[in-house]
Amino acid sequence: MPSTPSGPANLADILERVLDKGIVIAGDIKIDLLDIELLTIRLRLFVASVETAKKAGIDWWETDPALSTRAHRDAVDEENARLRERVAELEASVEGHRPERAGADGWESVRKGHH
Repeated sequence: MPSTPSGPANLADILERVLDKGIVIAGDIKIDLLDIELLTIRLRLFVASVETAKKAGIDWWETDPALSTRAHRDAVDEENARLRERVAELEASVEGHRPERAGADGWESVRKGHH
């Protein structure tokens, strides 16, 4: 039969339990002056291991480009694709408005509207 420790849990045990189960700390800070609300800060803190957070559906650090190199690379690739698409659209637009080639007397006839 396994024995259970009857003494006080040490800090490592407590930390392991908190990270395994997760803990939520919530609180509000409210500053009033003469019954006029000046500032309200609502704090919600979830402390857990990465695995526990993922089980809870929290994984924002994997999609935040400031925190994840993969997310940053994906954001840059997406931005490059959008820019390439926009450049292609602009080039196609310019092709439709490009003046005809210069005649025998050069670009001057094209500029004046003579062909």
